Amino acid sequence: MSVVKSPLSEQDRKTVGDALQGALVDLVDLSLVAKQVHWTIVGPRFRSVHLQLDEVVTTARQHADTVAERASALGIAPDGRAETVAKTSAIDTVGSGWNKDVDAVRIMVEALGAVISRMRERIRDTDEPDPVTQDIIIGLTADLEKHHWMFQAENA
Repeated sequence: MSVVKSPLSEQDRKTVGDALQGALVDLVDLSLVAKQVHWTIVGPRFRSVHLQLDEVVTTARQHADTVAERASALGIAPDGRAETVAKTSAIDTVGSGWNKDVDAVRIMVEALGAVISRMRERIRDTDEPDPVTQDIIIGLTADLEKHHWMFQAENA
């Protein structure tokens, strides 16, 4: 049941809905992974990486809200439940215990890379059916790529 009617055709709504749902799941998981690493990082670069991780969390959470609200505006119920995120995220799980600063950076480079790769697919998928959604995904991908670059520079 959809209480909000979308101006998109059913086919386009499905394509865009899949892109938005996938983006939401990846952003929610990215925020959780970054926060877990934030809590468990140790090493000489603790403070700088610790603060950088919170920046990723803020970015991911803000964009997750925008993505979820876009889905709602199109009559697509967003699903950010833990079960859904665990089943469908592209990000590898983070092990328990402490993470050396070098490992924390590597984890984030890999997580961001996985999410960015999927976001770029969503950019292509939403080009024709909904340029508004595409624009949202382009903007959030740019922000994620900036974080990806900054984390890569940490271990260069």
